[in-house]
Amino acid sequence: MAEAAAEAERVLRELEPSVARLLERHLAAARDWLPHQYVPWSAGQDFDGPLEGTAWTPDQSRLPRAVQDALVVNLLTEDNLPSYHFEIATRFGRDGAWGTWVHRWTAEEDRHASALRAYVHARRAVDPVALEELRMGHVATGYHTGLPTPLHTLAYVTVQELATRQAHRNVGAACGDPAGERLMARIAADENLHMLFYRGLFDDALALFPDAALTALADVLDGFAMPGAAIPGFRARAARIAASGIYNLDVHLEHVVAPLLRTLKVLSASGLGPAGQRAQERLGAHLERLTSRAARARELFERMKAGTLATA
Repeated sequence: MAEAAAEAERVLRELEPSVARLLERHLAAARDWLPHQYVPWSAGQDFDGPLEGTAWTPDQSRLPRAVQDALVVNLLTEDNLPSYHFEIATRFGRDGAWGTWVHRWTAEEDRHASALRAYVHARRAVDPVALEELRMGHVATGYHTGLPTPLHTLAYVTVQELATRQAHRNVGAACGDPAGERLMARIAADENLHMLFYRGLFDDALALFPDAALTALADVLDGFAMPGAAIPGFRARAARIAASGIYNLDVHLEHVVAPLLRTLKVLSASGLGPAGQRAQERLGAHLERLTSRAARARELFERMKAGTLATA
């Protein structure tokens, strides 16, 4: 136990110069934005309750069902920011360059839930009562990765930020609403910069700790799940989201896993020890399995669409 703690401290200490350098790059590239400017307030109206407005009904939403599902999942995921902050502050620390990054990341992420909630309320995109009930349950449950080392946490956030960027971007493209697309693109731009920070940091970790970092990445990809996977009803929503093409195994493969492995050059890395070589083999096998699973899922969705058209 003491040995693991000492190794975690060593990893954080040796990566801190990279954190400082990448934080400086991030701050130079980041563009602050005002969430209230992205919400179509003129489309809103009072709800039932103390203001005696109009109750929500399903026919008020102009968005496709899969887009509604994706908005709920994405928003509830962003809502759990307190748990994410606790997780990375505990793992990475609150002092020095690490602490500065953790707090800056949290401040930037905090815009996302408030802007998304204002958007879905103004557009009456989803049931606000059901949404609030889900939020209370999801945030009250909290979130914990259970990952064993800082390198595992770093690998996870590298993958997750890229996946989140793609999820927001694709929801915007599918919503058919210029205001929604603009907001999702703005949030996706934040997530992209966060991914670039973490990917750059993980690249440096690979140079410093090649065997341990590769093992962490293989572990994370083998068991990867988005942080919203614990939302009640997630599997049914995820299935509709996948069938619509917003986020499915094809998207995960082509826009997350494959480009990440390619950019990090992990499958062609040399000079590895036995543990690193095993992790490299696992990553190659994971990519093959994911490719096969994505192809099978694609065929299933195509048959489902063909059956729908045949009965229409």
